[in-house]
Amino acid sequence: MTAPLKHSDPVIVDVALGERTYDIVIGRGVLQSLGARIASLRPGVRTAIVTDRTVAKHWLEPAEASLAQADIPTSRIVVEEGEISKTYAGLEKVSEALIAARIERNDLVIALGGGVVGDLAGFAAAILRRGVDFVQVPTSLLAQVDSSVGGKTGINSPQGKNLLGSFHQPVLVIADTAVLDTLSPRQFRAGYAEVAKYGVLGDEAFFTWLEKNHADIFKGGSAREHAIATSCRAKAGVVSRDERETGERALLNLGHTFGHALEAATGFSDRLFHGEGVAIGMVLAAEFSAKLGMIGQGDAARVERHLAEAGLPTHLQDIAGFSQEGLADANSLMALMAQDKKVKRGKLTFILLEAVGRAAIAKDVEPSLVRDFLQAKLAQGKPAQGTARG
Repeated sequence: MTAPLKHSDPVIVDVALGERTYDIVIGRGVLQSLGARIASLRPGVRTAIVTDRTVAKHWLEPAEASLAQADIPTSRIVVEEGEISKTYAGLEKVSEALIAARIERNDLVIALGGGVVGDLAGFAAAILRRGVDFVQVPTSLLAQVDSSVGGKTGINSPQGKNLLGSFHQPVLVIADTAVLDTLSPRQFRAGYAEVAKYGVLGDEAFFTWLEKNHADIFKGGSAREHAIATSCRAKAGVVSRDERETGERALLNLGHTFGHALEAATGFSDRLFHGEGVAIGMVLAAEFSAKLGMIGQGDAARVERHLAEAGLPTHLQDIAGFSQEGLADANSLMALMAQDKKVKRGKLTFILLEAVGRAAIAKDVEPSLVRDFLQAKLAQGKPAQGTARG
């Protein structure tokens, strides 16, 4: 492990993709440099900012002010907060607004928001005039360490998560750690699940560091910036080696096959945030790995213990309205998992663990084993200690 960054030091992580290489700029207050960085990158450009109502209250005017200081014209497109905007209707609204704003192929779309805004604005940019470049300005922890990096864009179908989309890399990512101060504790915890994921799937030393320092990450300061930078470096490395998920990049989906099914079962609502679904999914993946004899029960317990200590839900019974909408039915969850993007010719693919810090792609997993495993987990009672939620 490298030493944590000094609190005042911005860091630049390079996503190496040849001619489409771009920087992730991480640090407190770096939003102020948005205009100057865009002006340097694309002189004479025009922009449109896509954001949601909540983010707009805090960060739209500072973003616009930075662009104005660099003499960059911009317009604003404000959508509703949450997965409700990551739909056909939301895509139509953003796309039509971009056309009305006369955003052309040599202009830029700016995604100012969390994962939903980044996915939605990025997909709209990908299809607008057959491709307009965009900039990610992630405002949630989850977006800063995961969804803003790597070029995955898209919307949800009523039949499943992220089933419509494209690979469309940003030309710049500005990750201002100061914006995380406005997140609710629950939103921050949900993002932390993706930070922990990098340790669980590929860096046991980082996971050990998180076990010792997660409280300081929640407080802010150098530990937070170090965790974000380490996560971004991990993802950037994987993306540079496997941009379109033909191999290694699938490992980044640890916890997502279970998690996406749970999100769909809860109607993509605030009953279960994406990061919370990933947390439960990681625990299920670890426990399923133990059931298959790939890891010991102690390793699975270690993953569950850390996520629970961070305040994340770790059991199916932690989900609000647990018994509603198919959550008590293994067959319903299996049907939702059958729509996962990693399914090939109807065969389930899972990301499982060979150790804490070493994930593996498991293809053609026997469905009956998964169904029996889920049925057993669904039948369990809620752990006595519960899980902190807020």
